[in-house]
Amino acid sequence: MSSTISPTPGDLSRRDFLGRSAKNAAGVAAGMVVLAPSRVSSSPNERVAVGVIGVHRRGRELAGALASRSDVDVPLLCDVDPVVLGRAGDTISEVQGFAPEHVVDFRRMLDRVDLDAVVVATPDHWHATMVELACQAGKDVYVESPVSRTIGEAHRMVETAATTGRVIQCGLQQRSGRHFQEAIALLHAGGIGRVRLARAWTVHRGKSIGVRPEKTAPAGVDYASWLGPAGARPFHPARFHDHWRWFWDFGGGALGRFGVHTLDVARWGLGLGLPTRVSASGGIYHFGDERQTPDTLCVQYDYPEATLMWEHRLWSTRGPEGRSAGTAFYGELGTLVIDRGGFKVYDRLESPGRDGSRLDAEHIAEFIDCLRSRRTPNADITTGATSSTLCHLGNVAYRLKREVDWDPRTGDFGADTEATALAETGHDASV
Repeated sequence: MSSTISPTPGDLSRRDFLGRSAKNAAGVAAGMVVLAPSRVSSSPNERVAVGVIGVHRRGRELAGALASRSDVDVPLLCDVDPVVLGRAGDTISEVQGFAPEHVVDFRRMLDRVDLDAVVVATPDHWHATMVELACQAGKDVYVESPVSRTIGEAHRMVETAATTGRVIQCGLQQRSGRHFQEAIALLHAGGIGRVRLARAWTVHRGKSIGVRPEKTAPAGVDYASWLGPAGARPFHPARFHDHWRWFWDFGGGALGRFGVHTLDVARWGLGLGLPTRVSASGGIYHFGDERQTPDTLCVQYDYPEATLMWEHRLWSTRGPEGRSAGTAFYGELGTLVIDRGGFKVYDRLESPGRDGSRLDAEHIAEFIDCLRSRRTPNADITTGATSSTLCHLGNVAYRLKREVDWDPRTGDFGADTEATALAETGHDASV
């Protein structure tokens, strides 16, 4: 089977990348912090304090889920937009009964000795730096998925967990869903026979992000801090809230946004790591706006004994197997189709299935339990880095407009310098 993402110190190109990244992180942090001790107690009666970085939409949801627990406090929120920060603060105040403090600079959160962990729910281009600095500051971390913007960053995050010993859980909440766990157990028990092909997809009717000029950032917004490692540039409304993921310097498009979840289920079900060959075809066929990432994409991931397929259409409504988003496993004895609403087995006399189950609450409970027990989460950084890298590989093949070969043993593209450069930096000079 193909290997997952793991620390491989013999990779010279990646070591160079890590050196540059560490230097960048040091500049952002104004002096690298040394490893700090953990504050979490193993006592089940002690409350856990968690700060949340990035509280627009998903971050606010996670902050609310944490604050709603009887054993967790959310004393501190961080965001570069004061409007977003105020709205999130009001929400969390109502949930937990007291107002969290607000900060704009995430480094101030990492300085706090009264926090056990932080949630990183920022745009993707900040994930790796924030996770690295948080771990070095003695904080455990919950990081949204995809965990990184590039393959090089994914490697670095796995190494950070190994060297600091911190708990890092990724936002692959389907790993904690009961119906997902039951479906995967059925697959692993041979419930539909040998599976040679799995398909993951998202199909929905999205909206145009329009064509708009650069302008002055909204009052109070620290756009330079929002850009961070992406580099300085004028404010653009499409490269900010909501739409940042459609630009390569900040995110991975629909494959990163949606594929990381459904392809992770496919990997999980088949027990796969990373593929040996990847090809992609697609483009911006529907929207006449400013996005860089494709609105239509098909990716094929080749493994020695199976094939994974990805498809997204952001201008349509009818998805494969009659579901707008999901994962299908095609076995010799039947087909299993699963999404967040449940799973069902087809083409068998008996058709087992189950309705959907809670995801966020169970995943948060998993995180808090791991903080106390110090065990490895079910969606640890190795899992998150591998599934994120799967998405990055598809995007690399699409952007290079050709097939790429990946060596799962060494974790690189071999002599393919074009693919290696894109995997390490991910930047597009046209932005």
